[in-house]
Amino acid sequence: MDTKKKENIGNFKQNGQEYRPNKDPRRVLDHDFPIEKLGKISPYGVYNLNNNTGFVNVGTSHDTSEFAVESISRWWETIGKHTFPDTKRIYINCDSGGSNGCRRRMWKFQLQQFADRTGLQIEVSHFPPGTSKWNKVEHRLFCYISKNWQGKPLVDIQTAIDLIGSTKTTTGLEVICVRDDTEYRLARKVSDEEFESINIEKIKPFESWNYIIKPSVISQVNI
Repeated sequence: MDTKKKENIGNFKQNGQEYRPNKDPRRVLDHDFPIEKLGKISPYGVYNLNNNTGFVNVGTSHDTSEFAVESISRWWETIGKHTFPDTKRIYINCDSGGSNGCRRRMWKFQLQQFADRTGLQIEVSHFPPGTSKWNKVEHRLFCYISKNWQGKPLVDIQTAIDLIGSTKTTTGLEVICVRDDTEYRLARKVSDEEFESINIEKIKPFESWNYIIKPSVISQVNI
């Protein structure tokens, strides 16, 4: 899972080609610059290796750790718990930087909240710096999304959502896409007390990149 780079919304050129009536080219703006009233989108993707399905939460605010974990939570509520009703543990592969970075205190704190809400154990493995090209969310999900919207300007947010959600492949990939209009604040801090409350088990030898976050003791009693 990971976030695709932010995309400007507007009648901008998209690389690639599309079929058009003869002598009827699509007219687009020649510079890709932000239009404030249209905004940008931050697609956060979750790719499930088990059954070749993708889930994309399209944020219209900031790409924060809260947004990243909310995207995972939406995947769980929409797909995960129905596909794997008896599971007690999920395994997450993600990059080591960005909103789900291995050094982000908010990322781990929000995962603790997710674990407490669901009763799930969350095992996380980060790709080491410089190795994100091996993240399967890139070449099994986002690359096909980019192909599906090539040559088609993202004139508004709904167009982007429709193009993401209509992505399919001959090998059976299907994508569910939802819109997230929550306003995520930048630079929110996790206090030392909050960080110490995280029920985390580090996995050797690369503890910074591999760990398990378990539901708190109180939550385990209430399950």
